[in-house]
Amino acid sequence: MSFYPSPVRLPAMRAAVFMVALLGNFLHGAAGAAHAAGVAELGRLLALHPLLKAPPRDPGDVLSREIHLGEDAAFPTLFSIPGFVAAHCGSCHDGEALLDAAAWRAAKALADLRRERAALAPVPLRQVIIQPWADELLRPGQLAHTTFDAIRWFPASILIDEKAYGGATHLHEALHLTQSFVGPANELEAYGLNILRDPRFVFLNYPYFEQVIRTFFVPDFSALLDAFFARATRENLLVPKEVQWFLGEFDADARDRVARGIEKMRPLLAEASRMNREHPLEAAYLTEQTGVASLLLDIAAARLLPQPTVDVPAQVREKAFSVLAGQFGRNDNTRLGYRIDRRKEALMHLEHGVKLKNEGQRAKLYFHFLNQRFSGEDGEVDLTPADQEDFAEFVKRKLAQVRKLSEFQGMTELEKEAGKRMIEKIQKSLPQATPISGRPLGSHPGEKINP
Repeated sequence: MSFYPSPVRLPAMRAAVFMVALLGNFLHGAAGAAHAAGVAELGRLLALHPLLKAPPRDPGDVLSREIHLGEDAAFPTLFSIPGFVAAHCGSCHDGEALLDAAAWRAAKALADLRRERAALAPVPLRQVIIQPWADELLRPGQLAHTTFDAIRWFPASILIDEKAYGGATHLHEALHLTQSFVGPANELEAYGLNILRDPRFVFLNYPYFEQVIRTFFVPDFSALLDAFFARATRENLLVPKEVQWFLGEFDADARDRVARGIEKMRPLLAEASRMNREHPLEAAYLTEQTGVASLLLDIAAARLLPQPTVDVPAQVREKAFSVLAGQFGRNDNTRLGYRIDRRKEALMHLEHGVKLKNEGQRAKLYFHFLNQRFSGEDGEVDLTPADQEDFAEFVKRKLAQVRKLSEFQGMTELEKEAGKRMIEKIQKSLPQATPISGRPLGSHPGEKINP
């Protein structure tokens, strides 16, 4: 049986939320969100919303309602607050007003996503759960978690997203609902939406963007990154340090330069998204196998931008490509469960083993290598894993993880049903294991490497 009782339908609310969704099309960036709060004020609000130590004992302690988030919606979305009484939410809030506000935020996120990605299929948001306790599905420190056609939130997380991030997390999670597999490639795509709305997200999530933005757009980005995180934070507040850095004053000129660089990255972000959409299993595998969270963006930059000039002797270039090919061909991350950044390992070896001391030249050689490695015979991008057997085993392991999550006892019936659908879809896409049938690392016959 579902943890949630049958909800009550309110037709009037359906119409109201649909109007909000329409208005969302005209609200740009964070303009439609509440005014940003100061760090101290946000800390006070977070202190008023502590988590329960455990789920409520009474399964009937839940406030819920089905709401259509658009006139053409094929299904309603179930909004619920389990533990509403146990968490004493009613002492400060009207429950129906909380559900209305949750529906408004969800409708706006869907409208914003539709504006940013008009080609996306309808978002399967069937459930929004405001969860006042932590568990395996929503861990401490997480803002939100997309499961199967559902998004789970802490009450405090909603405050952070509304008062600091301007709804960016809602947009981020809505995009996750449209992705067909799992892994860091999905996070790259979602954070790509966030940085287009606010450049501060490129600092908070720099591992996904630093190599590209520093090599091609903002050469001093590393120094700006150090300055961003060097600002003092307050230890006596419940506000996470990341939120304090986001809200704190920062060099306006630096932010503007980074914003201009991000705007120039827009085609690269679109291409990284396309690769993830069209090749979700390969994108997930290659990202984890190499340990490079930014891999799809790096490949897009290598292929779409003019190749940077490499000023090193031919023998150094050959050694560099050999080192990069060796690192990118290793399967320790997928076979043994390591988390080793093969790009970082390769660039360190170029510095100390090959004695290539110029950091800029090392980075340029990396992008030349990517252009060679991931270009097919037809000139199109080729994400074929070199080791098809390892690829197939990787997907099977991920499928087992998805199945385990779908069977977690805290899952609702809606989530379980959606989990089954996702598992069936992945099973149909499982690659057949054939030993080392992909193109090997290195240039294909007749290919020349241009500096």
